[in-house]
Amino acid sequence: MFRRLCLITIVVLTGFVANAQNTTRLSPLLDALQLNAIFAVMQEEGVAYGNDLDREMLNNAGGKKWQKAVDAIYEPDRIWDTFLTRFSTELEHEEIDAMVAFFGSALGQRIVSLEISARREMLDKAVEEASLETLRNMRRGGHPRLAMLKAFIAANDLVEYNVMGAMNSNYAFYIGMIDGRAFDYELSESDVLEDIWSQEAEIRTDTEEWLYSYLALAYEPLSDEELQAYIDFSRTKAGRVLNVAIFAGFDDVFTNVSKALGLTTAQFLQGEEL
Repeated sequence: MFRRLCLITIVVLTGFVANAQNTTRLSPLLDALQLNAIFAVMQEEGVAYGNDLDREMLNNAGGKKWQKAVDAIYEPDRIWDTFLTRFSTELEHEEIDAMVAFFGSALGQRIVSLEISARREMLDKAVEEASLETLRNMRRGGHPRLAMLKAFIAANDLVEYNVMGAMNSNYAFYIGMIDGRAFDYELSESDVLEDIWSQEAEIRTDTEEWLYSYLALAYEPLSDEELQAYIDFSRTKAGRVLNVAIFAGFDDVFTNVSKALGLTTAQFLQGEEL
């Protein structure tokens, strides 16, 4: 169930939710973050992950009905509603001018474009493995960019947020499976939590490896000065507040999506048994 997040991650830009006043106020920020392009990546990731679940849990028996169910779970309006409701609440009483100024600048737009491009590239397993090998080479050679990536990850608390998000998603998937009666034995909440926490170390290791390889790929075209400017913004109040709002929005999204996927998986398993 592990789905990785980064500072600018999977988002949707379809539908109209939250109150109109808040949506209007946030429009410049939503535009600066290029959420329409990020939404396209989300659709691709949703399809890929649905295929993984079909293969690993349904023995490739899901077929068109499974794909239709997955498409419904990742339905644009539903996810946008979930994300924007929480995102706008987090920023309701916050000043967003500094956020818009940074991400709306030439450098900010270049950064977001690089993040989106790298995210799409990482959908290719070969690219993901190549980026991991590049990271290993950087570590063996003591590449100076690693220190800057470490500073960026620390400034945005990316490891902790991602680990927390992955574990919350795993828990929600379990609950969906339980609600759908996927198991022929009783699972208590303590059983679920014990199993999830037993995966924490592995999730943390995978998170760190993926983050460093992804960020190394995304920010490779940036100069040290440009990357430092991003780190500096991340350390400001505006950068910290935006980071919290983004992760809060996506925690809600992935919790809801994961529970729905768990429930749907259980229903298909029950169908197979019938």
